Amino acid sequence: MAEHWTDREHSDESFDDADLLEAELSGCRFTNCGFRGTRMVDAVTESCVFDSCDFTAAHLGGSTHRRSAFLRCHCTLTGLFSARFEGCKATGSTFEKAGLSGLIIIGGDWSYVDLQGHNLKGINLRKVRLVEANLSDSNLEKADLRDADLSGASLFRALLGGADLRAANLSRVDMLELDLSGVRLDVPQAVMLARAHGARVDFEDEE
Repeated sequence: MAEHWTDREHSDESFDDADLLEAELSGCRFTNCGFRGTRMVDAVTESCVFDSCDFTAAHLGGSTHRRSAFLRCHCTLTGLFSARFEGCKATGSTFEKAGLSGLIIIGGDWSYVDLQGHNLKGINLRKVRLVEANLSDSNLEKADLRDADLSGASLFRALLGGADLRAANLSRVDMLELDLSGVRLDVPQAVMLARAHGARVDFEDEE
C-alpha cells in the first residue's frame, strides 16, 4: 500500500533504498536527509520542503511535485524521467548525470541550479527563474525560454538552435559566447546583441 505522509518533519534521517512508490507527501519537511536509491516512482509531493537532501541514484520517474522546494539538494544519477514540477523551487540543487528525459517544469524558481551538459532539447522553461543557473554545454535546441529569467546564467557552449528567447531576461549573460544561429530574439535583445558586438544602435534618422 502506498505511503501517505502529512505535515511530518525529519532531520538528519536516512530513507536510503526505501520504497515510496506512489507515495503521497503533503506539507512535509526534510532537512539534511538521505534518499539515496529511494524508489519514489509516481510519487506525489505537495508543499513539501527538501533542504540539503541527497537523492543520489533515487528513482523519481513519473513523480509529480506541486509547490514543493528542493533546496541545495544533490540529485546525482537521479532518475527523473517524465517527472513533473509545478511551481516548485530547486534553487542551488545539482543534477549531475541525472536522467531528465521528458522532464516537465511549469514555472517556479530554478535559480543557481547545475544543469551542465544535459540534453534539454525542446523543453518548455517559459517564465521559469534560472538566475545564475549553470546551463553550460547543455542542449537547449528548440527550447521555449520566453519570459524566463536567465540573468547571470552560464550558457557557455550551450546549443541554442531554434530556441525562443523572446522577452527572456538576459542581463549579465555573456552574449559574445553564444551561438545564436536560428534563435528567436525580440528587438531589445537584438539591440543588446548588436551593442555587445560593438555596434552603435541609433533609432533616430540621421540628417
